[in-house]
Amino acid sequence: MSLSLNQRTTKRWTVEQAVAGCVRHGIEAVGLWREEVAEQGLAESAKLVREAGLRVSSLCRGGFLTRGDRAALDDNRRAVDEAAELGAACLVLVVGGLPGVAPGQAPGAAASRDLAGARATVAAVLDVLAPYAGERGVRLALEPLHPVYCPDRAVVSTLGQALDLAAPYPQEWVGVVVDTFHVWWDPQVFEQIARAGARIASYQVCDYLHPLPADVLLGRGMMGDGVIDFPPLTRAVLAAGYGGDIEVEIFNAEVWAADPDEVVTTMKERHARVVF
Repeated sequence: MSLSLNQRTTKRWTVEQAVAGCVRHGIEAVGLWREEVAEQGLAESAKLVREAGLRVSSLCRGGFLTRGDRAALDDNRRAVDEAAELGAACLVLVVGGLPGVAPGQAPGAAASRDLAGARATVAAVLDVLAPYAGERGVRLALEPLHPVYCPDRAVVSTLGQALDLAAPYPQEWVGVVVDTFHVWWDPQVFEQIARAGARIASYQVCDYLHPLPADVLLGRGMMGDGVIDFPPLTRAVLAAGYGGDIEVEIFNAEVWAADPDEVVTTMKERHARVVF
């Protein structure tokens, strides 16, 4: 499995800078984010990646399906079209939290507490979105998030739940993301990785810091700086048949403030020494 730089790890880099950084450091793939792609321009981003000879390991992100409205569906269709233009291996979907609960904010009076209903909405929207993606050769990748994010970001918290949602569709249409930060704690993680098999669309790595910072979104650390035992997870993903890129995705204020080239140098060393 080759190494991929997720653009969030070097948050200060534009698409152009991230592509150049990958080339400079001998990294063969890059995971892009829609916001930065929009700033660079979709056609220009695709051209930069293509001319550099890089793979787009993922496009982040679609999702927030729990809203269940036309605007959410239309935005996800646009995300599918962008992934197709970029030739991305998958479009990562963060499915969304409880309706009316905004990320990082206290729930207001109108916030829903219907968790089962929110999960049912995700399944209903997938019924429409999955065929749209499949027709355009784009693979949706459902990403379960750690339960701490269930209220505001993802009502899908385990790999097993993600696989249940993916099951009705061809594996070429809907896969799952195995992200070490989000799944390391799950007592069924190895069983579910084996069950996932060819549905694994992306393997993302970073460490789980302890204690978490006040903003838990930024609790992702460089591999080796937290509590995750990476080699068993990597072996399990390999044994399941995954042969794609290992994408390093880190949300961390100190990492973002550091020199991006130094971050990538450390990332390569930790990938070789810690992840395997």
